[in-house]
Amino acid sequence: MKKYFLLTLLFATSTGISAQNTNQPDSKMSFGVKGGYSLSNMKFFDNKLNSKSYFYIGIIGEQPISSKVGLQAEVLYTQVGGKDSYPLVQLVGNEIVEMGDIKFDYQLTQIQIPISAKYYFIPNLSASAGMNFGINVSKKVKTEQIVNGSTSHDYENIKSINLFPFLGLEYKIDNNFFVDARYHFNFIGINKGSSDTKIGFLQAGVGYKFQ
Repeated sequence: MKKYFLLTLLFATSTGISAQNTNQPDSKMSFGVKGGYSLSNMKFFDNKLNSKSYFYIGIIGEQPISSKVGLQAEVLYTQVGGKDSYPLVQLVGNEIVEMGDIKFDYQLTQIQIPISAKYYFIPNLSASAGMNFGINVSKKVKTEQIVNGSTSHDYENIKSINLFPFLGLEYKIDNNFFVDARYHFNFIGINKGSSDTKIGFLQAGVGYKFQ
C-alpha cells in the first residue's frame, strides 16, 4: 500500500511540475555559445605579477527557475596566469655584469566549468554569482631565453582543479544576442605546496542563445 502511495505521489508531483512548466513559456532550457576577452592577475604571496591577456570561448546552458531566477552552466576554454621578469646577471672576472631581464610567462591552460545562479532585475538585465571550476590541461612556465636547456618548463605543485568564486552581470540585446562580464576573485590558492599563489581574472564578451 505504501509503495502505491509513493508512486501516486511521484506521478502527481511530476504532472504538477509539467503543467507548471507548460504554463510558463520561458521555462524551457536554452543553449548557446559565447566568447570574449580575459585579463588575469597572479600573486606570489604579496608580489603581484604583470597581468596576462587571453581569450575564452565555449558553450552555455540556462534553466529558468522562475521569471526572476535561473541556473546557468558553461564549458569554456581559456588560459590564465601572469607575467614577470628578473634581472639576468653574469660574473665576468671579478665584476657582475647585467645581461638584461629574463621574462617568465606563467600559463595555466584550462577547461573551465562555471556554475551560477542568476537574478533578473528586469527581463534583459541579470546579476549572477557562482563558482568556476578550472581544470588544468596544461601548466607551463615559458621564457624567451633558454633556461636549464629549454624555453618551456612544467609549472609544478599546481592543483589539477582550481576554484574561482565570481560575480557577474549580463545584458540581453535581443532574444538571441547578449553581452556579459564577470570577475573571479583570488580567494583560493591554486598551488599544492606552502607557497601562497593566487589568480583573479576578469572575463568580458558576447554570446548567442539559440531559440
